[in-house]
Amino acid sequence: YPGQAPQGYPGQAPQGYPGQAPQGYPGQAPQGYPGQAPQGYPGQAPQGYPGQAPQGYVGQAPQSYPAQPPSQAPAAGYGQYPGAAQPLPGATPYGAAPTGATPTATRGTVVPVRPFDSEADAQVLRTAMKGMGTDEKAIINVIANRSNSQRVEIKTKFKVLFGKDLIRDLKSELSGNFENTVVAMFEPSLDYDCRCLRSAMKGVGTDEEALIEILTTRSNDEINNIKSRYQTLFSRVLEKDLVSETSGHFKRLLVSLCQGARDEGIPVDQAKAEKEAKDLHDAGEKRWGTDESRFNQVLALRSFQQLRATFDAYQRIAHRDIVSSISREMSGDLKMGMQAVIKVVQNPPAFFAERLYRSMKGAGTDDDTLVRIVVSRSEVDMVEIKTEFMKQYKKSLGTMIKGDTSGDYKRLLIALVGED
Repeated sequence: YPGQAPQGYPGQAPQGYPGQAPQGYPGQAPQGYPGQAPQGYPGQAPQGYPGQAPQGYVGQAPQSYPAQPPSQAPAAGYGQYPGAAQPLPGATPYGAAPTGATPTATRGTVVPVRPFDSEADAQVLRTAMKGMGTDEKAIINVIANRSNSQRVEIKTKFKVLFGKDLIRDLKSELSGNFENTVVAMFEPSLDYDCRCLRSAMKGVGTDEEALIEILTTRSNDEINNIKSRYQTLFSRVLEKDLVSETSGHFKRLLVSLCQGARDEGIPVDQAKAEKEAKDLHDAGEKRWGTDESRFNQVLALRSFQQLRATFDAYQRIAHRDIVSSISREMSGDLKMGMQAVIKVVQNPPAFFAERLYRSMKGAGTDDDTLVRIVVSRSEVDMVEIKTEFMKQYKKSLGTMIKGDTSGDYKRLLIALVGED
């Protein structure tokens, strides 16, 4: 206020309202309203509408406008594979530009909309379901263009405005795979992981690939949050369910991954990589039978960066890549699980591209896998997944979805993967 002494650290420009000196540390670009210098890293183009404060990277918690209630966003980068952006000495890490270029982050096809008005969106959804018939296109237009945290906020605002549960209304108006996809999109990311894990083990049979997909591609913090939330949602212990639904060395691999104790952020130890590559070779190719426990120890504990160095060393020793060795030495769920861990370490988008392709290849569609991956990766790395899909299968992901699905279900999936 007038007459008030400036605030801040010594040498910092005073803070306040328009007409006051810019805020920030010495040398920092001033922040504030239209006419101010854009924020971000040097050379980064400002994002957003004219006059809007620039936004951060994909996966960053959405920023709010003045007087707007803050979004209840999950931790930034939810679902990003551990170690994706950390360089491996001597090699180009996944998610990085070619050697010598500036590293880049993975990108989703769904980003938070700005400006965001949860009340207006809730009204659109109410209108789309009110009266005779349902306006599915209006529903798709809203939810496919909002981030997960924004959809959760819309769900809350809907109940405040109309005294009705949005999910219950959607279920009464929609059906089939379209309904399942829409409902999945309104689940907070953490809850959705928990429900996918429970669904993979509930009833007759177990979806082992879904279990390994989720537990391999989540960070330590995310896995530990999943365990806590799983118990809250279902009054069950995730590890006990994994033990009761699986067996043998595959069960041991899942239990190891479920601990959420993988090395993270530790510099690569090349000597250890050479030693453990030899250990794995000795435990597989060089002996009668296979010492699966040694593979489990290395694959479940070491960081992604360390494992990449180990796999490189293994290929020099064995004269074949480790995926081929596991294919020769193991079988069944254990082979699938071990190979999945290795593929995620080597190239996560390629792993998801393969899973998507297999969900639609041949007669019938594995809709559970298709929906789970499209919904969970659309804000994380779907741009890279589409690139890998085209590279591996010489057709676009959107083209394959169009040929394997129909109606509003198809339209929603196409909108989420960012293809017309």
